[in-house]
Amino acid sequence: MRKSVFSICGMCSVRCPIRVEVENGVVKWIEGNPHDPGMAGRLCAKGSAGIAMQYDYERPRHPMIRQGERGAGEWRKVTWDEALDYIADKLAAIIKEHGGRAIALSDRGGPFRDIHRSFLRAVGSPNYFNHDCTCGRNIQHASLSLFGSGRKTFNYDYKQCKHLVLYGRNVFESIRVKAANAIMESLDNGGKITYIDVRASGTAMKATRFWMVRPGTDYALNLGIIHVVLRDKLYDTEFVDKWVTGLKELEAFVVSHTPEWAEEETGIPAREIVEFARETAKDRPSVIFHPGWMTARYMDSFYSSRTAYILNVLMGSLEAPGGLFFQKGPGDVGKKGLNDLLSTIPKPEEKRVDGCGWKYKHFDAGPGLLHLLYPAIINEDPYPIKAYIVHRHDPLIGLPDPEEQMKAFNKLDLIVAIDAKYGETAWHADVILPAATYLEKSSALATEKGLKPRFTMRKQAIACGHDARPDWAIFKELAERLGVGGYFKFKDMEEFWQFQLAGTGIDLNAFDEKGFVSLADAPVWWDRMKDLKFKTPSKKIEFVSNLLEENSLPSFLPYSRPQKPEKGYFRLVFGRSPVHTHGMTQNNPVLHEIMAVNTLWINSDKARELGIFNNDVVEVTSSDGSHSGTIHAYVTEYIHPEAVYMVHGFGRKVPCQTRAYNRGLGDYRFEKGLLNVYDPAGGCNALLDCFVKVKKAERKIL
Repeated sequence: MRKSVFSICGMCSVRCPIRVEVENGVVKWIEGNPHDPGMAGRLCAKGSAGIAMQYDYERPRHPMIRQGERGAGEWRKVTWDEALDYIADKLAAIIKEHGGRAIALSDRGGPFRDIHRSFLRAVGSPNYFNHDCTCGRNIQHASLSLFGSGRKTFNYDYKQCKHLVLYGRNVFESIRVKAANAIMESLDNGGKITYIDVRASGTAMKATRFWMVRPGTDYALNLGIIHVVLRDKLYDTEFVDKWVTGLKELEAFVVSHTPEWAEEETGIPAREIVEFARETAKDRPSVIFHPGWMTARYMDSFYSSRTAYILNVLMGSLEAPGGLFFQKGPGDVGKKGLNDLLSTIPKPEEKRVDGCGWKYKHFDAGPGLLHLLYPAIINEDPYPIKAYIVHRHDPLIGLPDPEEQMKAFNKLDLIVAIDAKYGETAWHADVILPAATYLEKSSALATEKGLKPRFTMRKQAIACGHDARPDWAIFKELAERLGVGGYFKFKDMEEFWQFQLAGTGIDLNAFDEKGFVSLADAPVWWDRMKDLKFKTPSKKIEFVSNLLEENSLPSFLPYSRPQKPEKGYFRLVFGRSPVHTHGMTQNNPVLHEIMAVNTLWINSDKARELGIFNNDVVEVTSSDGSHSGTIHAYVTEYIHPEAVYMVHGFGRKVPCQTRAYNRGLGDYRFEKGLLNVYDPAGGCNALLDCFVKVKKAERKIL
């Protein structure tokens, strides 16, 4: 028997709509949802490798409780009842002594969080985290400081864009399929890309202009561009006069930041900066200065993102075809939104343990900042944290300095890992619970905002394999054991969907045809000179930010020149491969075959000075000398002389992942002392403030 199931991919955080073909309970084919014009049946390599992940025998196959020391790999196979009883007993004891606030939970974020966030709230904890301190918090907070709302306020009309400006936003390797398709269509129609990075990535190969910028100088480049735009009156005066406060203050700040000054800092010729500013002005408002996706890079990355947003405002690109548009939700098209479980549960009175929202009032309290959890665990300030539930998340790879993280982990009474794959953090947990894969489970309905908002459904395609369970069922059973099961009144996901849809007028059967339900027949654009909605105190775009100034932070940060590496040392830069998702897929049978190991990019002139030739084995050592490893060199002129680069996620130390085990190097292991080094205005870790020594190895790679 053969059937098609419309669902949502889970191979990365993009979550593309897919169609799954199943025959006799076995997945035979996965493709992009053909009913979605942005997908048109297409899927990336990671999405296509979902079948290999599904039938990989090296995934967790039954619940396990740790027997030996954390990280020793000594486990006892148990039943689900044993595992859940063990966790519930531990949590109950912690709650009795320290209160529910002593439990923290982190995940990768995304639209399917309602049930596990509700579990955390039900037991009385405000301490929900996601991975965003190593990704997009700088952009989130930059957006809040200007517009009064976060980064998901806007999306990007790539298809009609005339000039797309990308700062290390590697759109053709860090793939969002619909966005990549739209950008290619823009290029086919004469659109341009300016790509700015320390190396020539795959996106640089498609760019109209590539600027190899000195590491850590994006902010300086933006100040130089803004100087020209304001000096030569290249901005949209009508839009700026209508919506902006603080223009005069910005003009005064950038007076000294000439293109000649920017050239000295960045290495980009002043005449090119002037030409670029005039070129984008001609294309406005169909211009996008992308503020970034992952900007956990430097100590001023918040201001890099903030000035990118400011350039969009100066170009008048907001709510303009080919620019940035406000994301419209159900309420914007006269429809009722989905019901959520979280809002039915009383919010804990306790303050967040990381200080977000109260101690650090300029930081969004939603998912907090995970790196600030670690000192709170160690110092028990403002109160103890004794249990940590890690759901689809691997902080020992995602955050810097795993040895430093383990100091905090070892103070915990309980670590629980819930995942469909092994990870470094799971290997150091007390309990591993094998979660169902995205093909084996249904998830909560999600709202996809945009020009045409819609509701989307991830629907179970096949039965759970091995002894896995869907995450919603795991949290529901734990809630029942802890005496808060009354909040979780649904018996299965279909019943939960009915709760979500109540009052919307939409029936579950409406999802059968396409896997989603559109809430608008045509794209919704607002009048950009009348109807824009900003949630700042002034109701305008605040170049001088009330939020920042009230928290003793400057709206315009004086520029500080980044540190230059000492001789023999380089700034370690990392990034994405189009066939791997961060640290999630290195052990995938198919993706491992395509890319089994990473290499170290090094500038050809610098390599020559060190006697290094292409494919030589080189030794990389952390700045404090505590960690070193060997890797093959990729010698190229297309990386800045101050930097070396590797793909993130390699150097795995979980023995049961036999394909990925000890293959390549992990950048996170060299990021010594950076766990609590972060942008004070944006909150993101400064992951690229990492220096390593590189030399030709005396030994070969084992």
